[in-house]
Amino acid sequence: MPAMLFEPFSLRAVRLANRAVMSPLTRSRAVESNTPNSLMATYYGQRATAGLIITEGTSPSPNGLGYARIPGLFNQNHVARWKAVTEAVHAKGGKIVVQLMHTGRVSHQANLPAGAEVLGPTSVACPGEMWTDSQGSQPHTPPRAMTGADIAAAIDEYAVAARLAIQAGFDGVELHAANGYLLEQFLNANVNTRTDAYGGTPEARNRLTLEVARAVAQEIGAGRAGIRLSPYGVFNATGGFAETDQQYIALVKELSALGLMYVHVLDHSPLGAPPVPAQLKADLRAAFSGPFILAGGYNKDSAQQALDAGRADLIAMGRPFLANPDLVARMRRDQPLNAPDPGTFYTPGEQGYTDYPAL
Repeated sequence: MPAMLFEPFSLRAVRLANRAVMSPLTRSRAVESNTPNSLMATYYGQRATAGLIITEGTSPSPNGLGYARIPGLFNQNHVARWKAVTEAVHAKGGKIVVQLMHTGRVSHQANLPAGAEVLGPTSVACPGEMWTDSQGSQPHTPPRAMTGADIAAAIDEYAVAARLAIQAGFDGVELHAANGYLLEQFLNANVNTRTDAYGGTPEARNRLTLEVARAVAQEIGAGRAGIRLSPYGVFNATGGFAETDQQYIALVKELSALGLMYVHVLDHSPLGAPPVPAQLKADLRAAFSGPFILAGGYNKDSAQQALDAGRADLIAMGRPFLANPDLVARMRRDQPLNAPDPGTFYTPGEQGYTDYPAL
């Protein structure tokens, strides 16, 4: 019998009210020292009827705070403030995991706190520019190529952040290995041109992501750690390469052996990127023995079609949740959706954040 979008689902040990997942969405509202605040608690609490909320990308390290006003999770002040967010979601019966996102070379020094530095697999700067509050739009800062010691330190930072996430009341964590951030910088052959143990072959490119996943699983249990992947995505100068399919299938087989909470595959083609081939999605689903999430331009009908076809267990949606705090109720009743306002996606304050109307 096909799975229904609005029926409950057991995500390992976490019982979800439905199969609609709120995708991670950078909103840049952590205005004071990259620390969560009451406005963020309101925002996530409003959306607690999602089966699962995945937070915006949250850095496990001062070095990973590459964008202006993104939150961190690496000290006790972060824990205390994130706790208000998780309590707001849980009070309404929702479930929430934090996405751990180290920006790596997708950074500008002006966005980092004192003492932090821009790091990457190599010293090649990410093409393009990014916003800084102090200097406006600026080219990405060239990174320092990570040494073995830097890599070991970053792995430990992920593990510590995962432990802090559980202290803050999260139901788990998601490792962001997509969209051209640090983990994908190592996964992607167009970015990672290293010739050491962390580059040069598919196995070596997969190594950092697997070591982070193992460290996090050891810290909090594999059943509380998911991962997001975006093969064939082109954000931040990534893109497909000759061994994309075989490398990702091998990666997911190893993640399956760990028993991770879920694998979450994002297809950027609705935004103009090349699609993730349907066969690769099917192969990744087959390679992973646990819950499988698909994301990429879904609405109620296409989400149900994917569930009916057995292509996924859960469907993640981004902009519909951004603009519709009561998205699940609207979809259930076939009500029209609010249109998102791109002009307020990354601006501070309530406008375009907590002021979208509910039914």
